[in-house]
Amino acid sequence: MFGIGAILGGIILLIGILVVISCIRVVRQAQALVVERLGAYQATWSTGIHFKMPILDRVARKVDLKEQVVDFAPQPVITKDNVTMRIDTVVFYQITDPKMFCYGVANPIMAIENLTATTLRNIIGDLELDQTLTSRETINTKMRASLDVATDPWGIKVNRVELKNIIPPAAIQDAMEKQMKAERERREAILRAEGEKKSTILVAEGHKESAILDAEAEKQAAILRAEAQKEAMIRRAEGEAEAIQKVQQANADGIRFLKEAGADEAVLTMKSLEAFEKAADGKATKIIIPSEIQGIAGLVKSLAEVGAKEEK
Repeated sequence: MFGIGAILGGIILLIGILVVISCIRVVRQAQALVVERLGAYQATWSTGIHFKMPILDRVARKVDLKEQVVDFAPQPVITKDNVTMRIDTVVFYQITDPKMFCYGVANPIMAIENLTATTLRNIIGDLELDQTLTSRETINTKMRASLDVATDPWGIKVNRVELKNIIPPAAIQDAMEKQMKAERERREAILRAEGEKKSTILVAEGHKESAILDAEAEKQAAILRAEAQKEAMIRRAEGEAEAIQKVQQANADGIRFLKEAGADEAVLTMKSLEAFEKAADGKATKIIIPSEIQGIAGLVKSLAEVGAKEEK
């Protein structure tokens, strides 16, 4: 009997140890445990080590507090101008109150999906097709505000809502592609016309600039030619004046030489007449001779006549 009692005691002790171990719970980071006692909410355990009452307490739910993402399937929506399209959404949410998350709604993800679909239909129903395609940010903001308010009693905070895809009908897609093609062709034609216009303007400006430069060059050339002719005439006149001066100087030097050599007045007079003859150079039609030289010339003529009579 003693052996059986020891065995039973050991078994009871082992069971007690296992029960105590099972009552010890360690909560990890970014997690929470919702604990019930006799079926009623008792507490929410956060990160750390906790002990629960055996048999009386139980962990009703383990809640993940990290931000989570759920991608909902495309939902059919109708725009204000009666165009049916399909839009799928992505919702980023986070559980802020584990107690409300456990007891606020039966299926939180399904509730968020249905709420997202109805909110999206309400927003798109007030927009036309073109507005829907160009107002993604506005739609995202409105949906996030509506969902955040609606999910607050469930202990859920909606941080962000994104429209993943907007899928219009095939006919609308074809029309949009044709419209975009026409718009691209129009822009290309405008750019080509602007390029040709700028090219024409540049060519005209180039011709104008070339004509101005040609006129300026011609003007400079004419000025240089005139200055060259003027310089040539001045040089020619200076040369002629210098030549006449040298001739006169030579004649004066000759007469002075004869005078220094003792030549009489008649010889000097004849040399003066020769100088006048050279000055005339056969081109002058009238030469004015001083009176002194005229008297000497008459005397020379008289002597020539007397000499001629004696020879006869």
